[in-house]
Amino acid sequence: MAMAQTLQLNQGWFWKQRNTRLPSVQDKIDLASHGNIEEGWRAAHAFPSEVHVELFREGLIPDPYVAFNEHKVQWIGDVEWIYKCSFPFDKPVVHEHAVFLFEGLDTICDVYLNGKEIFSADNQFRTYTYKINLSDDANPLQETNTLLLHFKSAKALAKEEEAKYGKVRAGSANLGDPSRVYVRKAQYDWRWDWGPELMTAGPYRPITLTTYSARLNDVHTRASVSFNKVTGAPLPSLKVDITLEGSPVYEGSEVVLKDTSGKELKREYVRLQGSIDSFRDLVQWHLSPEEVNLWWPVGYGEQKLYDVTVTLVGSNRQFLDVKTKRIGFRSVELIQEPLAEPDQYGSGTTFLFEINGIRIFIGGSNWIPADNFLTTITEERYRAWLTLLRDGNQNMVRIWGGGIYEPDIFFDICDELGILVWQDFQFACGVYPAHPAFVESVRREAMDNVTRLRHHPSLTLFCGNNEDYQMILQWGDTEDLPARVLYEHIFPEIVAKLTDPPIPYHRGSPYGGKGWDTADPTIGDVHQWDIWGGKEYPYHDYDRRGGRFVSEFGIPSMPDMRTIAHWMDGADKSQWYSQSTLMAQHTKAGAFERRFAIVMNENLRLTSDLETHVYNTQLMQSEAVSYAYRSWRRAWRGRGKEYTSGVLVWQLNDCWPGTSWAIADYFLRPKPSYFTIARQLTPIAIGIHRTVIKNRANDRPHQFYEFGAMQSHDATIDVWGTNTTNHSRLVKLELTCHDLNSSWTHSERHNVTLLPNQSTELLSIRCPGPPKEGVEPPSGDPIWTSSYSVVVNARLIDSDGKVLARFADWPQPYRYLDVPDPQLSVELIDEQVTVSVQRPVKGLWFSVEGDGPEVSWNDNSLDVVPGDSQVITAKGLGDRKLKVAYLGKEKASLVHV
Repeated sequence: MAMAQTLQLNQGWFWKQRNTRLPSVQDKIDLASHGNIEEGWRAAHAFPSEVHVELFREGLIPDPYVAFNEHKVQWIGDVEWIYKCSFPFDKPVVHEHAVFLFEGLDTICDVYLNGKEIFSADNQFRTYTYKINLSDDANPLQETNTLLLHFKSAKALAKEEEAKYGKVRAGSANLGDPSRVYVRKAQYDWRWDWGPELMTAGPYRPITLTTYSARLNDVHTRASVSFNKVTGAPLPSLKVDITLEGSPVYEGSEVVLKDTSGKELKREYVRLQGSIDSFRDLVQWHLSPEEVNLWWPVGYGEQKLYDVTVTLVGSNRQFLDVKTKRIGFRSVELIQEPLAEPDQYGSGTTFLFEINGIRIFIGGSNWIPADNFLTTITEERYRAWLTLLRDGNQNMVRIWGGGIYEPDIFFDICDELGILVWQDFQFACGVYPAHPAFVESVRREAMDNVTRLRHHPSLTLFCGNNEDYQMILQWGDTEDLPARVLYEHIFPEIVAKLTDPPIPYHRGSPYGGKGWDTADPTIGDVHQWDIWGGKEYPYHDYDRRGGRFVSEFGIPSMPDMRTIAHWMDGADKSQWYSQSTLMAQHTKAGAFERRFAIVMNENLRLTSDLETHVYNTQLMQSEAVSYAYRSWRRAWRGRGKEYTSGVLVWQLNDCWPGTSWAIADYFLRPKPSYFTIARQLTPIAIGIHRTVIKNRANDRPHQFYEFGAMQSHDATIDVWGTNTTNHSRLVKLELTCHDLNSSWTHSERHNVTLLPNQSTELLSIRCPGPPKEGVEPPSGDPIWTSSYSVVVNARLIDSDGKVLARFADWPQPYRYLDVPDPQLSVELIDEQVTVSVQRPVKGLWFSVEGDGPEVSWNDNSLDVVPGDSQVITAKGLGDRKLKVAYLGKEKASLVHV
């Protein structure tokens, strides 16, 4: 007996287009390299591999992310592709068994070993294995072996299945061909309203060959935390289950618990009795808080992680196999309990997450795959994206149901950074089938991924689907949802059976009300798409269109000008305008022309200059989504009044360079919204809401000053603070007002207390304004308010003078404002930028001139008022010069420092 050995099959791969004129994929397998990709093999540039990436690196296709090239590569999804690799195999004398592990095949693939088909795959999300008895005469492994993968067209299979089972509805035309629902492949590959149609194919995750006598097939680490009912002290415990494969040559198993520095905390050897293949409660350790610390979400404590190593031991204490899982000790509950009092929506129940007994306000983002070509997403890119999210004060990422189950490294990083993960099962916006073969494939898919992911402390929720229930209600002409059997029976049964301690399960997103009422704001979660889409309400209505947990909402914007230049790829300057064909090619949202026109025209001045337009779309997105976070976090009002417990913006990231809802573009360049959201999610935050009182009933935004059919007679402001720490804070509230049309100012101070883990209402007053005596009313109405040009700035200051939070409320709509020159003063020392102004400035956006490494800003898109200078850092600035843009001067220009 000897230790199991694993061969990584990541070398010597070749690929080609299948020549369908040949009767068998095995024909001419030994062809040499050839200029025609049907007639000869080409060496893979990397493994795992995807065929678009290989074609591009060989210079055979243009970059699909540039110009109109997406449409020039559609043929790739219509044809078939073959991969092969040869590898030696010396049968180990001491091993009786072998297993191939295919971690991810995209998607319809026949697998051949030495000319014999060994299995067929039809599910991108499954892990496939092929086991071999090395002692059997039928053992197919030889001294030299050839593994061949034949990838067929997923698009063609989808159409075949559609012809067999019938055409169904699956979102709008922007969400890909409806036949996609029949194939277990990433749904966004068929196109989505933020990404291209690119039908990928290839072995996109590792392939290995392991030989063994006996091996650990799975190690289930059951790390749990309960609490002493008297003292509240945490009571961590660890149980370990194992399942085995191979021959019964094992004698025992050793379990070791270490911290991440390698310090051993506990060790136990257990004799394994009998020839069974699974052992439950191999160890049952009751640990003390002195031995292990709890894992906390970012902002609530440390992310303490531990390594559990299980070794399978044979006779004479020989090691047969070893596996290590990195775990954390935490408890998680989804609390849905009656609220103590009704809010603006009525009564209902909470939808909140409790981690280690602490109720957590969730502020985060939705995640789509970070590239259409998954093999190009490195660990470094995953870490950069998730670090960006964490540094933006966000504590949750929702893995959306139209992408993939992300690889282990994604969850490892979330564990390290303290980011909670909401994991959708991979179903999105469609009427999915439920015939037996489909259900069985999905059942195995669910088991594979729940088993793979369950040990991660960051994993907080499994969710059945994205918007499938909502689509049925939205259309009104579809009688049933066959895949309910998955969402309401199979998924919850699998999650309950395979997770211990249990990970919460939610049927769908959104889901909650009676009769699947996915828009009921009093129960479950909601997706708020009546702003931008749907009924196209103004974004100023976000405060009145929330719910118990808002798991999707958002407004798109254009990306960085450098990102636009990337896809324009040297296009003639005549095409550099917002309504050009090249801009449309990289804007996939439905009815985007009309919807942009509505939200832009409501609040900002129109422009024909592209750079100004880009700035305005970003400012509009920033104002809208930060207002939503600010308003909905205000509704976290304390125990029994958690009216809104979480907000997840759509979306964090992009899969290609384009105009989308992302708050950072494909190249990891944050938009202004990233920074304004971050300021709303600091542990201590402050908000202001202005209500303009009009002369008659109206349907206009309640923040707008009116000078037409309606007139503005007065205005009030409400000020509140939010404290998500677990202790009260005595602070000073400082309120200052500045008139944009004069030198008038006003200030006042109040001592206030911020209650723990909730919002606290601090002040409700008439909005101050300059004296009206001797001033001509702006519209001639003798009853008017002079607050229409007043910026109200609020700060929370602690006892030693440190500014804990600030927020500036500007009069709206911005298109009416005559913005004064702010008379900027910028001081640069090393990478520290200090900015002050003589007049208020809105949306002050710093950038740099010249090429070089991307600058990492700790804050940006600032609202600055006189007497309140702000300091930010520009990591990586070097000797490059600073540029600024702001409302009223939207084209970036060099700033004197």
